[in-house]
Amino acid sequence: METKNAHKRKKQPELVRRALLDEAARITLEQGLSKVTFQAVADAVGVTKGGVMHHFATKDALILEVFYDAMAKFEAEVNAAMAKDPVRYGSFTRAYIDATISLGEKGQAEFNSQATLYVLMLGDRMLRERWAEWSNAQLKKHAATDNTETLCMVRLVADGIWLSDFSGIDISDKASIRERLINMTQQDFDKQL
Repeated sequence: METKNAHKRKKQPELVRRALLDEAARITLEQGLSKVTFQAVADAVGVTKGGVMHHFATKDALILEVFYDAMAKFEAEVNAAMAKDPVRYGSFTRAYIDATISLGEKGQAEFNSQATLYVLMLGDRMLRERWAEWSNAQLKKHAATDNTETLCMVRLVADGIWLSDFSGIDISDKASIRERLINMTQQDFDKQL
């Protein structure tokens, strides 16, 4: 999309909005949140600064939408994994592991979406509160199947692995660690029987 001849271009507000969110997320990951400006996002998408402001009244509104978008993608990934799991017990935790630990099976887009979620959350108190609200709602929703100390520890380890990945810390045999975490969710189930 070029800003030149913009008045002749067919308006596609949803495509533009999607591109704005994607570029704001990319800038956040590659350059940091402080580099996300209306002008930087506009330049990346090929629209005017006013075009960005048409969709988002403030930078905070843009960032909040980027966060919600990443959170929705994460939740969809968790829900899809849970839908495929034949065992209800621990299914949220196993899905959380799959959504959190990248073994190269996930595409770069999924990893970037999750990275965006965490980067934004770690850098902003309000977004951390939103993440906590979502997480607490999920834990409450899945209390009957995923409310044990072991499953809690497994999710925390998955978060630590993600943070190590994001930070560039090498983890030897991450696939084996992931498998052990999955096994812990099943061993916990066996103890309940």
